[in-house]
Amino acid sequence: MSVVMFVEDEPIELEFLQSIAQEILGAEDKLLICDTGMQAIKLAKQYRPDIIFMDIMLPEMDGISSLQEIRRFLPDACVTILSASSDFSYAQAAISLQVHEYLLKPVKPEKLRQMIRKGLEKAAQSEDNYLAETYQIESAQECQRFIKEAVDYIQQNYKDKLTLQMVASHVYMNAQYFSRIFKRELGVTYTDYVNKLKITHACKLLETTGYPAYRISTECGFTDPSYFNRVFYKQMDMTPKEYKKSVLAKRKNTK
Repeated sequence: MSVVMFVEDEPIELEFLQSIAQEILGAEDKLLICDTGMQAIKLAKQYRPDIIFMDIMLPEMDGISSLQEIRRFLPDACVTILSASSDFSYAQAAISLQVHEYLLKPVKPEKLRQMIRKGLEKAAQSEDNYLAETYQIESAQECQRFIKEAVDYIQQNYKDKLTLQMVASHVYMNAQYFSRIFKRELGVTYTDYVNKLKITHACKLLETTGYPAYRISTECGFTDPSYFNRVFYKQMDMTPKEYKKSVLAKRKNTK
């Protein structure tokens, strides 16, 4: 999966960029759009795009300044500058920020297609190289440190809608690599680990409150009560209602 981000404040230009990108990107790829420099930094921190197309003249913070900030945590992202200005100083700044292309508007559709494809190819190669190199040099101690930080974060936030991508971003790791390391270190998948925490909390609520199942589902961070019931049954071999009855029966027998 590749993440592509367009930063453009002209609606017509943004519509053009989106239409071209949607021709090329696969269903597994993610497309981000925003129209200010500050939004670009926020989205980049959250989703860590592999490919960025950045306008220069933006509200709040210009493209060059935004990119300077983004480069601090995304040094390897494939960046293309889109600009209506041929000012050489911008081009110099872009070069210093390791921009792969500096395209003057209006950009021809075929050129844009070419740049998107090139960015996707580079992202795929970087991913392969990153995984290979990281597996070779990453020590067990470093892995454990990342996983401990991730687990602490999960335990603090599992009751909310917490995706694997969000946790991976929190520890500054690639999502696919994080998923593999998590399974390798803990012996369970990310989803199974989080669901175990949610169901343990659900059991406590069933034991100590009179909440109906749909409210407990929400309290545990599930957005779909039917999915909550399926996960609960898979882990506990009974429904939440049956679990509640068993708890009440045990209390009655101990009196």
